[in-house]
Amino acid sequence: MIIKSAQKMAAILVVTALVCSNAVAQALPAPSGKPILSVSGNITRTNGGSEALFDRDMLEALGTVSFETTTPWDKQPVRFEGVPLARLLDHLGTSGTRLTAVALNDYSAELPIEDIRKYEVILALKQNGEYMPVRGKGPLFIVYNFDANPELKNQKFYNRSVWQVARLEVR
Repeated sequence: MIIKSAQKMAAILVVTALVCSNAVAQALPAPSGKPILSVSGNITRTNGGSEALFDRDMLEALGTVSFETTTPWDKQPVRFEGVPLARLLDHLGTSGTRLTAVALNDYSAELPIEDIRKYEVILALKQNGEYMPVRGKGPLFIVYNFDANPELKNQKFYNRSVWQVARLEVR
């Protein structure tokens, strides 16, 4: 009887430890700098009530990639560097099929999450090695590698390339 009680207590402690460690793993730290991005909607990790707030350092800590591509807005090919949008969504434990990107001026576009993964879309922080100021499409710019797939050289994808991104909403 004492052995069964001890085993039961050990099992309870193991389950409690797993639940607590999972809760800690889900915690998203608060930004130490000025937030430049808010993500809301169907997300499981938050740090600002029902949303996740990110400063530039937090985004870069997720890991960045870069590529060079031509765009309809620039005369020469441009090198963009940023966080893979799929990585950000995975980091936040998102569920949903659509992502709405909202710019500082309230322009918005809806992106299928399937396309974000398929085309390896990034949330660019840098253009040609420099952080993008607001007047230069920054601080964040959703960018497709238009040269990687001829299908992307289409107004539909250009319209989804939101610059001056301030908010993302997962639905």
